[in-house]
Amino acid sequence: MSDSTTPRYMRLVAPLIATAFLSLAWSSVLAEEASTLVRGGLLYDKWYKVIGADKPTSDHPAYPKDKKYAGKPDANWRCKECHGWDYRGSAGAYSSGKHFSGIKGIDGMQGADPAKVVAVLKGSAHGYGDALSAEDLNALAMFVAKGQVDMDRWIDRASKQPKGDAARGVAYYNTVCANCHGMDGLEPKEMKPFGAQMGNPWEVMHKILNGQPDENMPALRVFDHQIAADIMAHMTTLPKKR
Repeated sequence: MSDSTTPRYMRLVAPLIATAFLSLAWSSVLAEEASTLVRGGLLYDKWYKVIGADKPTSDHPAYPKDKKYAGKPDANWRCKECHGWDYRGSAGAYSSGKHFSGIKGIDGMQGADPAKVVAVLKGSAHGYGDALSAEDLNALAMFVAKGQVDMDRWIDRASKQPKGDAARGVAYYNTVCANCHGMDGLEPKEMKPFGAQMGNPWEVMHKILNGQPDENMPALRVFDHQIAADIMAHMTTLPKKR
């Protein structure tokens, strides 16, 4: 029964106000989760750079001793080195070549309980318990459980071509990326030209969504991922050499 003392307009408006507040609260929760996923993606890329720690000095315990990056702990302690930028490990882009380790991807953990992922990360096979704080372990676990992107939706695996629109991508690139990377993708000088980076589109997609460790690069994860695909489509048109 409605309260007869409450004005009718208030009885009508109150549910709308409550819904608006709930919507704002839910948006805030989603935004906070996105920021956690971005940090997790950065940690997946190069965790010691993100937290300002020294580079590891001994090989990761799980990295095979007969593979390319054995003896290079600054490389083999990076999650991406075994599990790949497409998150499929030995079943994906790292199924052959210098980055092949024979280790499976993290795609099987998509949708897992983050607490279980934290337990795996802290276990002896991974050894991140002493390296990362509880907050960062949670961020990395959240990325594994909720932040993986189905790269095949945005990148053709056979041709390595992004499934984007270069005409739309040029506008995104020129307003978001060009300030640091130049209209032609040749900046900064210490980086490989953007056009040449499209040989590994999975890495490019990961970094567009999550940013670059310890750099002022915006993360576009919170936006429609089609934007990232469109930016990459434009990048394929940029010079490959200086």
